Amino acid sequence: MNPILPGAPWLIAHKSMLGINKPNKITLNGQDYVLWQNEKREVFALDNVCPHMQAPLSDGWICKERNTIACPFHALEFDGQGRLYQEGKQDVKPVAKPLETIIVGDCIWTYGGYEPRIPVPDLIPRISEGFQFLGVTGEKSINGDFLTNIKINYDYNHQNGTHREVFKIKGIEVSDYEENGYCTKLVQKVIKDDNTLGEILANPALLTLPKTWVNQFEYAFPALTSLVINISLGQAIQIHVLYPETENRTKTFLLVFGKFKHPILTSLLKNSFLKAAATVIDQDTKAIESLYPKEKPKIRLPNEEIMFYAEKLYREW
Repeated sequence: MNPILPGAPWLIAHKSMLGINKPNKITLNGQDYVLWQNEKREVFALDNVCPHMQAPLSDGWICKERNTIACPFHALEFDGQGRLYQEGKQDVKPVAKPLETIIVGDCIWTYGGYEPRIPVPDLIPRISEGFQFLGVTGEKSINGDFLTNIKINYDYNHQNGTHREVFKIKGIEVSDYEENGYCTKLVQKVIKDDNTLGEILANPALLTLPKTWVNQFEYAFPALTSLVINISLGQAIQIHVLYPETENRTKTFLLVFGKFKHPILTSLLKNSFLKAAATVIDQDTKAIESLYPKEKPKIRLPNEEIMFYAEKLYREW
């Protein structure tokens, strides 16, 4: 396939997603890779294809004594640089191709083998300073092209419909919109109805949402959408991550952070916030996967210039 946005930095995983000494398969721009993390939390990545008989290395296992990955067909071992280990000896030159990664905090970034066109954004460490990491949620491979997935994150009108059932959203007001190259910022005021008792019991995090609250959005095109939710009990951050698996499949997951007025609230609300964030991904996924083939829109809604700006960045890449 032709690569989507070659030279863009992609956040392919958070260290908490990898486990320890466990092979993990990811697909980026049509190419499969295997990632693993050792007990020192060092991360390694190779092309997923064994150079002997093309077996998927992700179906193998990690030999923690030598920090190598073993092929599931013939137990051939390769280190994180792709060098073959056999009969107690390590080859000098790699035969399996490594994937270059950039580690920022616990986030694993890559350019997928392409020359960087823009730097890895500082968005996550900058806005999450002083917050506690709550976890990863909403990990999905969506049957939808990358541009469609980007646009739904910039589409502030879809929340009135797509997310109305759970969050009872009545209206969205957008202000302080700012474009600066590949970064976009805005403030969003959300107005909602009351939730039913059954909805609150199913997800107690809904209790933290007042009738009106304010969200701060910041985008780092093309990979990240950040949402800072300001509520009476404190603040929560959702980092929505996207990268293209293939032309018609897009990977997504959410990083969730919290900073609450009392430490006990973190343990009480953690699972509820993760569940609420996962619900948003489920609803967006259903919306994207149910779309009919694209046609030129015959209707315009307010605030769509934000969505068109993201499409402009994509088209002009």
